[in-house]
Amino acid sequence: MSKLTSKERVARTLKRQPIDHVAVCESFWGDVMRKWTTEGHIREGEKLGDHFGFDIRTAWVFNLVADLDKPEEIVEETAETKLVRNGNGALLRWWKNKSGTPEHVDFLVQDRAGWEEHVRPKLVDESVLRRRINFEGYRELRRECQQRQLFFCWAGINVFECMHPVCGHEYMLMGMALDPDWVKDMCTVYADLTLKLQEMLFAEEGRPDGIWYYEDMGFKEKPFMSPAMYKDIVWPAHKKTFSAAHALGCPVIVHSCGYVEPLVPGLIEAGMDCLQAMEVKAGMDLVKLKKDYGDRIAFCGGLDIRTLESNNLQAVEAELQAKLPIAMEGSGYILHTDHSVSDRVNYETYKYFVDRGRQIGTY
Repeated sequence: MSKLTSKERVARTLKRQPIDHVAVCESFWGDVMRKWTTEGHIREGEKLGDHFGFDIRTAWVFNLVADLDKPEEIVEETAETKLVRNGNGALLRWWKNKSGTPEHVDFLVQDRAGWEEHVRPKLVDESVLRRRINFEGYRELRRECQQRQLFFCWAGINVFECMHPVCGHEYMLMGMALDPDWVKDMCTVYADLTLKLQEMLFAEEGRPDGIWYYEDMGFKEKPFMSPAMYKDIVWPAHKKTFSAAHALGCPVIVHSCGYVEPLVPGLIEAGMDCLQAMEVKAGMDLVKLKKDYGDRIAFCGGLDIRTLESNNLQAVEAELQAKLPIAMEGSGYILHTDHSVSDRVNYETYKYFVDRGRQIGTY
């Protein structure tokens, strides 16, 4: 086969059609860029996607925080952390000098009453819709991708990832069990808001090549909810948002960290075209998923980041050889680790991973 453009390669991969070699993309913690730049591997201002020749670019251009006019309030600060109250009313403790997810300390919204008083009215306020969209950032990246024939995705969170920043996982999950109609309302509000913003953005700036939703619905060896609870509460919002993407002609990629295998059939029924992440340490198995669902969806990821963090090139080679030939069989696979790359990964290790992945992944 003649060489494909990145846009062609990814589009064909998501349809499980023949390609020249596997597409490549990756997520990085911010510390990685600082480390590799300091070490002289990356030029100041150079983008990692350009340096490694990734096939996909993503535009994160929506601001879904409830109160756009409330500045973040630093409640407490130490040399290493800061405790911040944000526009969702969430109190979060962040690291100051390294990347990572925040500690959930407290939430203004803990039940239906808090949601209806503090957050819901702000999310349904159509007078601020345009302020939630970074039109310029989307426009510029879309233009660049068109010029360079890269696959361009609108990227953002779906309803599960919208809810827990407002009320935290514990209150959200208790709500699913004790007041499911409250959580269903949150799902509906966030799904409708996302679709309104997408409609406004795409009408003015043009549609993307794909839609990439982030929904971390699992933890170690378990999803956050049963398949039945997922189908009853969250699935209708997924069906609505995925169907809207398909109506635009856009495939749907779903990122979901943690163990989410029990939810995969429901995600496929909702319209997911590609599952991304497949976190090994949580119990996800790329090879098994490919065998079980490879005739229906594509995959992106599933290669153990801990192997790269060992900086043992023989181990990296073994990980690639064990999984990539199976994952790429019949197309439908994009090379990616199973989680974001941390600064524990040496530049030479990651470059080996990408270079060998492309070599092994050539058809």
